[in-house]
Amino acid sequence: MAITGQVLRRNLPENVEVFDDSPSGSLELHVLAVDDSVVDRMVIERLLKISSCKVTTVESGTRALQYLGLDGEKGPVGFDGLKVNLIMTDYSMPGMTGYELLKKIKGSSVLREIPVVIMSSENVLARIDRCLEEGAEEFLLKPVKLSDVRRLKDFITRGEGKDSGERSNHKRKREDDYASSSSPSSLTSPSPSPPSSSSSVLSASPSSSSASSSSSSARMSKRAKLRNKD
Repeated sequence: MAITGQVLRRNLPENVEVFDDSPSGSLELHVLAVDDSVVDRMVIERLLKISSCKVTTVESGTRALQYLGLDGEKGPVGFDGLKVNLIMTDYSMPGMTGYELLKKIKGSSVLREIPVVIMSSENVLARIDRCLEEGAEEFLLKPVKLSDVRRLKDFITRGEGKDSGERSNHKRKREDDYASSSSPSSLTSPSPSPPSSSSSVLSASPSSSSASSSSSSARMSKRAKLRNKD
């Protein structure tokens, strides 16, 4: 059974690695992972391999376009039989950002149906909205977890992506989730604190001190009268 968004790609350019740990004969996904960080590429590669996916890693958006045959809009020429079912790309990369790569893919009549997932370590709501509006399937916050990869694989292999309405509902739900997680918590006005006992003491202290000085003056006056009598 054909899987939504699959595309044949050209012979591998330099610095492109393909990993295939999937069991023989099983339905497998071929994922193109794009990230300028060596560590992050190793992490996503490992998660995808654990999930029995075939993985191709590239270090930039430009290399991804070369792999997909979109450099210079030549179209994918020289197929070697491999297919791309999902593209996972970092957002912040030098030269070409993940957002710019997303726009290139969605602007291609050949590749626009491939699901694209954006990854980022920054939870910026405006950035998330922009990517989802441009056609990203999902926006994942780093570090990407194994549960994220397995959920994406299940979504693609179930064929839900074939129906545009279901894909829209899926993305709308994810947008709501991101909006909920990013919205500030409701603020409550602090209730006025009751006056402290120290405040009461301070407010009463002026009258107390005046009463004490009056009694002292009276005692001194009495002593003076007694001395005069003597």
